[in-house]
Amino acid sequence: MTEVKIRKIGNSLGVILPKEVLAQLRAAEGDSLMITAAPDGVFVSAYDARVAEQVEAGRGIARRYRNALRELAK
Repeated sequence: MTEVKIRKIGNSLGVILPKEVLAQLRAAEGDSLMITAAPDGVFVSAYDARVAEQVEAGRGIARRYRNALRELAK
């Protein structure tokens, strides 16, 4: 676990990721990161276009079959 502080960057807020964290993410300057909500916080991972496409496809299926999925969840 690594602690980082929220800092003001221009008119926004951000965090500076230590090089060890970037190495674990296999990310570098200019790369995109995915931040996903999880039940106990958030999950940060390196951006992967294939995963983003899969997530969008899943959202489309969830919208299209919303009623069926709601019934199955009962």
